[in-house]
Amino acid sequence: MDGSRLYSIGELAQRTGLTVKTIRFYSDRGVVTPAGRTAAGYRCYGADAVARLALVRTLRELGLGLDDIRRVADRELTLGEVAAEHAAALDVQMRVLRLRKAVLTAAARREPTFEEMERMHRLAMLSEAERRRLTEAFLADVFDGHRDDPRHAAPQRSMTPELPDDPTPEQVEAWVELAELSLDPGFRAALRSLVDDHTAHHPADGSTPPRPDPVAMVRDTVAAAVASGMSPDAPEADPVVAAFTARCAATTHRPDDADLRTWLLERLEPASDPRKDRYCTLLATVNGWPPPEPLAPAIVWTVRALKARTPVTGPPRRTDRRPAPEDPRLA
Repeated sequence: MDGSRLYSIGELAQRTGLTVKTIRFYSDRGVVTPAGRTAAGYRCYGADAVARLALVRTLRELGLGLDDIRRVADRELTLGEVAAEHAAALDVQMRVLRLRKAVLTAAARREPTFEEMERMHRLAMLSEAERRRLTEAFLADVFDGHRDDPRHAAPQRSMTPELPDDPTPEQVEAWVELAELSLDPGFRAALRSLVDDHTAHHPADGSTPPRPDPVAMVRDTVAAAVASGMSPDAPEADPVVAAFTARCAATTHRPDDADLRTWLLERLEPASDPRKDRYCTLLATVNGWPPPEPLAPAIVWTVRALKARTPVTGPPRRTDRRPAPEDPRLA
């Protein structure tokens, strides 16, 4: 190419594939500068304008703004510096798009009200610090009075969601539902009741040995019967219930009688809340853990089986229904 030759704006358009209007716009913005003008006053450009406009076209297709393109073309910034800045900006934009897609996907499934849609959007768009504050408020309420108890350090860690920096749409959608669940006063109260009961029967000073977890024994003893489709009211369930209560009696050093069944019901009924299983499933999705085995079906089966074989005596068990504090940022 002859470096001394000058090109009219029409010739430049033919060589670059850009329109005359676009080249004139770039020229007005200082991205490409005319080498001079013809006697009639028309702009003419040097050979370097062809290469410069080719660079402009490529960078525009990559989404760079004209100011940055001009600075690159004028060597005020290196192409690598500008590319790095725009790559980081695209990361942010892509994350926002994934969050928005997750909210819209969830909304399409549940047909929310306008208020619920706004709430879902705000939960999805929380910053990392805001998500941490929401989780800390949830755990502080659930472990009310026991937050610093070393016995509850591991459970608190295991209940903490940690959304990755580059989450999948499924993880974002799970986080939104998990956050909504953690703000539910009834769910908080149910978990707080379980924590209070666990603390009461596991003295920190070691004065008495900790009692075995009835939920774990349900999983080990009853789950197979539930999976088989056995009815908890059927006579065929009698040996399963008998094996379960016998094991509980042996591990708690209690007689295998109606009092034991009542004691078991007091601990299993709060644990049968399906929202607890749902929280664990959502937590596993957010944190990238393997999906947990749902326990609520086996616990519900066991509660029904015990009630069918236990006379109702005594006052009803107290349930803590204190309202959970509202998160001020989401009020």
